[in-house]
Amino acid sequence: MLSKVKIKEIRALEIKKFRDEQGLFVAEGNKLVSHLLKSFICERLVALPKWLSTHDGLRIKDVIEADENELKKISFLKTPQDVLAVFQKPCYALEDTHPESQLILALDNIQDPGNLGTIIRLSCWFGIEHIVCSPDTTDAFSPKVVQASMGALAHVNIHYANLMAYLSKYALHPIYGTFIHGENIYQSPLSQQGIIVMGNEGSGISPEIEVLVNRRLHIPSYPTDRLTIGSLNVATATAIVCSEFRRFCISSIGYHSGKSDDT
Repeated sequence: MLSKVKIKEIRALEIKKFRDEQGLFVAEGNKLVSHLLKSFICERLVALPKWLSTHDGLRIKDVIEADENELKKISFLKTPQDVLAVFQKPCYALEDTHPESQLILALDNIQDPGNLGTIIRLSCWFGIEHIVCSPDTTDAFSPKVVQASMGALAHVNIHYANLMAYLSKYALHPIYGTFIHGENIYQSPLSQQGIIVMGNEGSGISPEIEVLVNRRLHIPSYPTDRLTIGSLNVATATAIVCSEFRRFCISSIGYHSGKSDDT
């Protein structure tokens, strides 16, 4: 039975203040919850009987069997799923980021939850283990971002920090950013160490962060003389940038798929 008190507690996690105070976040849906259960501590799980019948041996403090109407009351989705879980938020140390030996993604005031969720998925796909976000970047553990990240939160460490202070610490290392005026990314040598900064959806990289970027890149449209839109969506731009960095790595040092020649 899902009590009114527990409904209120779960619904409160839509608000960042309560997520921070309690150190909790919500995920919904069979695939997403099943994925996150392998990586995060689950405090509470609410599910339909049919879901619970196929998931025995759950090591969770509070497992609640609910009906569809009860799930509707706590769901943050237009169409509630069979299961909703409340997880403990992970805590990562900023000192564990090492841009001198790997690529780090830095986000400057990203506001759209869908964009942030997509960027987290992209980071997971392209093997970027750490994302450092400015304090004004939207919360990576909001319900909308968690859903959009599709489980990638289990593989990417999200940090919130003073971005100016963080970048200044690594000023002698490559710090990349994308701009209207920059070096063509398809013709530029790209390092596999350093920091890639992606800026706000409307205004791009902020002026105070821009001065810390020492490698300015540009994603050209095609053909270059064709009249086109003013800019790319930040998640789309991130996909292009990450793909190009990894392509450059593959073309520079070669790539081994892990499969033997006779498979």
